[in-house]
Amino acid sequence: MADEVVVLDFWPSPFGMRLRIALAEKGIEYEYKDEDLWNKSPLLLQMNPVHKKIPVLIHKGKPVCESLIALQYIDEVWNEKAPLLPSDSYLTAQARFWADFVDKKIYEIGRKLWTTKGEEQDAAKKEFLDCIGVLERELGDKPFFGGDDLGFVDVTLIPYYSWFLVYEKFGNFSVGAEHPEFIAWVKRCMEKESVSKSLPEQEKVYDFAMLIRKKLGIE
Repeated sequence: MADEVVVLDFWPSPFGMRLRIALAEKGIEYEYKDEDLWNKSPLLLQMNPVHKKIPVLIHKGKPVCESLIALQYIDEVWNEKAPLLPSDSYLTAQARFWADFVDKKIYEIGRKLWTTKGEEQDAAKKEFLDCIGVLERELGDKPFFGGDDLGFVDVTLIPYYSWFLVYEKFGNFSVGAEHPEFIAWVKRCMEKESVSKSLPEQEKVYDFAMLIRKKLGIE
């Protein structure tokens, strides 16, 4: 099976982590290829000639690009185990809405937290915590966004937890202090091996962010 499925990725990418979690949930073996984004491989450029970005899921030699599209592909192809999207069309539409919300908000706001200063950083901090509050309210009393088990939105969102140390240190705040129910959801996700083994250590991600800040000339 591993020779059928290849993931082109970069270890600190929350987008790539989504694919790793989903494939682990489904019990699918795959070959993992870590890319150097400053020196992209010919395979990456061949498999994603339009955006030239990771992650790329390669199945039987055919590429599937963009993480949310790849997640849906994984769920449809290996549909006999651990469904990520519900069978109900309306609930599926809602899951896609919230996954899209995460995609449009969290990454860019989070990046501002550790690459900007002053008013821009303060605005990013407020917007980030507001977004977490919106997601916390959507979660409500459910164990997971997917209901009783890990679902599409959970897999889309939980990778960002690996970046929380970066966000909190540079933004000077605590998500747990502001939104304890959200962190309770994080802990439930991290109890799953598919999640805990797919996310890098927060300290390692923090060191990477420091390296990038240095490259960008941010003091």
